[in-house]
Amino acid sequence: MNSIMSKCFLVSLLASSSLWLSACGPKAFTKGEYDDVQRENLLDDKWSETDMQSSVKELVGSLGGSQPIANARKKPIVMVTGLQNKTSEEIETQSIMDMIKVELTNSGRVNFIDREARQDISDEYEYQNSGMVGDESKKGPGGQIGADFILNGRLESITKTIGKDKTVYYKLTLNLTNLKTSVIEWAGQKEMRKLFKKRSVGL
Repeated sequence: MNSIMSKCFLVSLLASSSLWLSACGPKAFTKGEYDDVQRENLLDDKWSETDMQSSVKELVGSLGGSQPIANARKKPIVMVTGLQNKTSEEIETQSIMDMIKVELTNSGRVNFIDREARQDISDEYEYQNSGMVGDESKKGPGGQIGADFILNGRLESITKTIGKDKTVYYKLTLNLTNLKTSVIEWAGQKEMRKLFKKRSVGL
């Protein structure tokens, strides 16, 4: 009887230990569902898609209604040269500028030159003039359209922590520069500040 009880106790102990080790082991996200990308994301104190969406919407509205865009006789040709990341976070600023390009292009007010595609275009010119492409369809240098404006900017942040309170301030600034005169003909900025409270996180 004692032997049977000992075996039962041992099995129970092993089962309990297994459950305890399982509970204390590494966790993984094993089940997910689609979420509304327009819903606010404040899961942490980092730059989020919500910040990007609200910033882009406001700045695109301001730029689209500005004098050099709204009063242009023909669609201005714009080239994006980059967005500086002056924050302490690793932020993919290209995503911000891509969203701006998409919104402005779809508005029908602006055309963009793809700066990143220049090398690809040059390579294609070389290929088409190699004799592999018929004269009736090949393209060549000399027909491209020059940009009227350059769009660039800077993303900055200030973080402050006092006790259990933390604030994160972001400022996104964009400049539209006339390529011929080098005059900044439009500048816009979007500011936001988010407040977070520290709390204990249980196991």
